[in-house]
Amino acid sequence: MKIKDIDRTPKHITTIGGQALIEGILMRGPKDVAIAVRKPNKEIELKKEKLNTLGMRYRFFRLPIIRGVVGLVESLSFGLKALMYSAEFFDVEEDEKSKGKKDSFLYEKWKNSSLYRFFEDKSEDIEIGFTLIVSLLLSIGLFILFPTVITNLLKNIIHKPVLLNLVEGLIRIAVFLSYVVIVSKMDEVGRVFEYHGAEHKTIHCYEHGEELTVENVRKYPILHPRCGTSFLFMVMIVSIFVLSFFGWPNPIKRLAIRLVMLPVIAGISYEINRFIGKSRSKLAYFTSYPGLFIQKIATVKEPDDGQIEVAILALEAVLTENREEDRWK
Repeated sequence: MKIKDIDRTPKHITTIGGQALIEGILMRGPKDVAIAVRKPNKEIELKKEKLNTLGMRYRFFRLPIIRGVVGLVESLSFGLKALMYSAEFFDVEEDEKSKGKKDSFLYEKWKNSSLYRFFEDKSEDIEIGFTLIVSLLLSIGLFILFPTVITNLLKNIIHKPVLLNLVEGLIRIAVFLSYVVIVSKMDEVGRVFEYHGAEHKTIHCYEHGEELTVENVRKYPILHPRCGTSFLFMVMIVSIFVLSFFGWPNPIKRLAIRLVMLPVIAGISYEINRFIGKSRSKLAYFTSYPGLFIQKIATVKEPDDGQIEVAILALEAVLTENREEDRWK
């Protein structure tokens, strides 16, 4: 199916969203989050939890701009926890050396210590926090520091700050596109992108009011206009405009401005995407096109029936009795 043929405005536009995992899918509904994983024995494991977000508890975190920033952080946290959970089903057995270490006298002393119990209780939070910090630092280096350093080499040729910010933004987009294309060529990631396609197909089917069966889901496209990929692209576009107001100061100040303004840019991008998601205007149509293009060349692949089954199970787990609760407003 061509990008121009995708139905961007079905009768029921849902706020339910998902994330592809290792042999599984996370679905987040209005009240619950569900994780479905295809285990090595081919059975599907389903885990469901009640949502208790900051936006649900405090009105302040539902305010425009702020809700986008908070939602992004919470989504990253949910997604990372789900990814680690799905990976647990495919962990290899510890080697004999590790077993021998565990049988040692010193290990037994360490295991019985209060310090061990403290870290054991906090191990998941520590691991998630460490992974988030490392991922954030790598992202800052690749998508913020690298583009601004390269652009700075051109400041003797390009003198206008607005043009320098534009060039920096274009380099950032080029780096992002190169990154997702390279990653998509990896076999392990290819499986994840197939689950990504299954997630999109299943949500399409639900939005069009059809029964969630493998046969019905299979006929829908793998591309979806309200995918998180579109949000990431919007962040890069918005950053060009916002950062242009700050000129082109020295490298340290420039990096500091980009880091400080990142939450603001994310919040603005969220509000734009929120509006575009329910709009039937031509502007919304053209704005969604880049995200769909990125999906097509890299981030989604055609799933098999088994992957669709996982997506259906995850989606059904977060549906409520009242469809209006997940309507995009």
